[in-house]
Amino acid sequence: MAEENTPAKPTKAKKEKPPAVEDKPFTEFMEQHFIPSLRDALTKQGLEDINLEFTKSKLPMVGASSQGECWQTIGNWQNGLRQFNLYFLEENIKGPKAFSCTTNGNQASTIESFMIDERKVTLDLMVLYTLQRLNGQKWLMRN
Repeated sequence: MAEENTPAKPTKAKKEKPPAVEDKPFTEFMEQHFIPSLRDALTKQGLEDINLEFTKSKLPMVGASSQGECWQTIGNWQNGLRQFNLYFLEENIKGPKAFSCTTNGNQASTIESFMIDERKVTLDLMVLYTLQRLNGQKWLMRN
């Protein structure tokens, strides 16, 4: 019996997936993806005068002036009467994060941990958690 020679099947070239947006450098991710996505989500919630800023500065809390600077997303609306800060204590979206909010131009009195239980941090989750925190203040929807 003669062996049949079967032609080798051509191997398919694996399509290389582009890197996830979360794998981009921190400031690029924040400026090009997180801030625009958060702005869109807040606009869909009915906020028309939302101002979002991404900056590196000291924590705006009494007694925190001795701390170094950290990256922050600062959002405010209603002519600054409502403000929240999302702090990135390391230059990494997977690192420790914190949240504070205040009204009427006052300084925040408390800072809370943010997204501490998430094993995977994604753009969508960061936006969702921010909206949940703001909604918890009853700033977005009537509860």
